[in-house]
Amino acid sequence: MDNPIQTTVDVTLRRGLLRRIGGAMTLGLAGLAPASLRAQPAQARRSDGPNWPGVLKARHRQVVDAYEPNAGFPLAFAHTFLAPKESATAVIILRHGAFPIALGNAMWAKYKIGEALKIMDPETKAPAVKNPFFHPKPGVLIVDDMAVDRLLSRGVVFGACNVALQVQSKMLAGNAGVSAEEAAREWAANVIPGITIIPSGTWGVNRAQEAGCTYCAGG
Repeated sequence: MDNPIQTTVDVTLRRGLLRRIGGAMTLGLAGLAPASLRAQPAQARRSDGPNWPGVLKARHRQVVDAYEPNAGFPLAFAHTFLAPKESATAVIILRHGAFPIALGNAMWAKYKIGEALKIMDPETKAPAVKNPFFHPKPGVLIVDDMAVDRLLSRGVVFGACNVALQVQSKMLAGNAGVSAEEAAREWAANVIPGITIIPSGTWGVNRAQEAGCTYCAGG
């Protein structure tokens, strides 16, 4: 019959050895990580991004995913969602080809956005040299209230994709004779006031849905 005292001693010794081996392995693996990463607290290495779009208090909530300008129809979809409801909030994500809708007129002219991206101005029927969806003349758009400025005044939450900003500003920097870095800075500084630059458009679509929005494809 086994000696119970000896068995207890053997188990205790084995457990101690395993703890020492496990601790050594942990230290060894930690040593493989970059010093800058090891120095950061675990919480600092993880980020869910900004608190956007925040709390949407209206009873009815919808996000319009604008990934192409689509003649401004993403803006019209937001308008038609809001029009018949007393308690409604719309969120519009301007990403991919629709990102320039977030930019003021000066950027459209300087970087030849309409010509380069084949976005037509419904007023002139030619490539846009200004943002055709921002402060348009009455009657130019299908519905006047779908203009960016009017939607902002109604409390529509806009998010503009930073990935699209970086890619498109770099692509069109040559049209303005500036570096990619300068173009990115200038575009970021000329996003229409009230529109928030967000990490990415897909990130924004997810966050809006997590905030209770139903999804509408804007085209």
